[in-house]
Amino acid sequence: MLTRRTALQSAVAATALSAVSARTVSAAPRAAGPVRLTLPEPGGPYPVGTVALRLVDTARADPWITAQPYRELMISIRYPARDAGGHPRAPQMLPGEAAGFTAVNNLDGVPADQVDWAATRTHAHEDAPIDRDRGPYPVVCYSPGTGDPRSLGTTLCDDLASRGHVVVMLDHTYDATAVQFPGGRVERTVLPAEYDKAYPDKKRIRALLKKTIDVRVADTRFLLDELPRALPRALRGALDLDRIGMFGHSAGGFTALQTMHDDRRIAAGANLDGVVAYVQDDGDSGHLSTVAAEGLDRPFLLFGKDGNDLSTVPSWNSLWRHSRGPREGLTLRGAEHATFTDEEAMIPQIARRLGLPRKTVVKNIGTIAPARAIPVERACLASFFDRRLRGGRAEGPSAHAPEVQPFAR
Repeated sequence: MLTRRTALQSAVAATALSAVSARTVSAAPRAAGPVRLTLPEPGGPYPVGTVALRLVDTARADPWITAQPYRELMISIRYPARDAGGHPRAPQMLPGEAAGFTAVNNLDGVPADQVDWAATRTHAHEDAPIDRDRGPYPVVCYSPGTGDPRSLGTTLCDDLASRGHVVVMLDHTYDATAVQFPGGRVERTVLPAEYDKAYPDKKRIRALLKKTIDVRVADTRFLLDELPRALPRALRGALDLDRIGMFGHSAGGFTALQTMHDDRRIAAGANLDGVVAYVQDDGDSGHLSTVAAEGLDRPFLLFGKDGNDLSTVPSWNSLWRHSRGPREGLTLRGAEHATFTDEEAMIPQIARRLGLPRKTVVKNIGTIAPARAIPVERACLASFFDRRLRGGRAEGPSAHAPEVQPFAR
């Protein structure tokens, strides 16, 4: 990724430069055909089912495309399945989404055009029957980072579903690189063009950052409104809509906590390395969001890359000091910003096939090995939501994982 230092650090600007980045690394050795990738299997006891849904908010004009009188979203629902036999594994990205990700992405030094993004299969099975015997299940919503598709959180979302949660993955249309709707229509990101219009005026850039979060929060609150009506018949009654959590990466983590601040339906939230202020760097002070300035009265988790904690991220410090509910803070040693996405599993595979230098891997996902990072991230999230949505008493993984450093208070 060109810069993954903040929740909204200009992935917006970075995506505009991705074509240039691809050209500059075109000299990398080519594999025999496009690189194909795999994702790690979920760690829980359940097989995972999935269904994708289109949601339309007719009460809200699209904030990015002013001529469109409604807001249109895509979601994927992951859930514990009774039996996955005979149900195909869902693709990580549909063809239109894969083409959009190839053209515009946040990868740093990685030739996206040499990867077959549409070939990757998840471990979620399309339309597999939900396991009702152990339900109803708590619900966890997921929001990706700026410019990222919802599918880039598959590794963590599928794992949570395999452990007994229903996970709703949300794409923010015209923010995500590309969103494919039923029938094959694809809508691509407008954020690079919006950033170009704002740059270099700092006030206009801050206004764009705020608009981006405001749109995401409105998307999430509409999702909470619409979900009970939108659920297919096969899933109705299997979700406990009185136990809702949310997590996200980067701007998605900001979105999770800001939505939690604005909407009491979210009982617990986890923020994976996202600042909660309208700034361009994690260490910048000021320009706080209302969640950072006023705090929360319900449980939340801040989970940062190496070096990100209360002493280095001013917006986190403000959130922590102003909050009245349970607070948890962890730093993942050796991690980079993208460690909390599927890139942790994918970048090393691409590097091996294309002969990319070690420094490219480290710049994208840090020095922590995927074999350590992915289990630790999954365990931390599962522990948090088990305790905060189910009332579980399991000890958090930080006591046993040397890579995890609790915040000093």
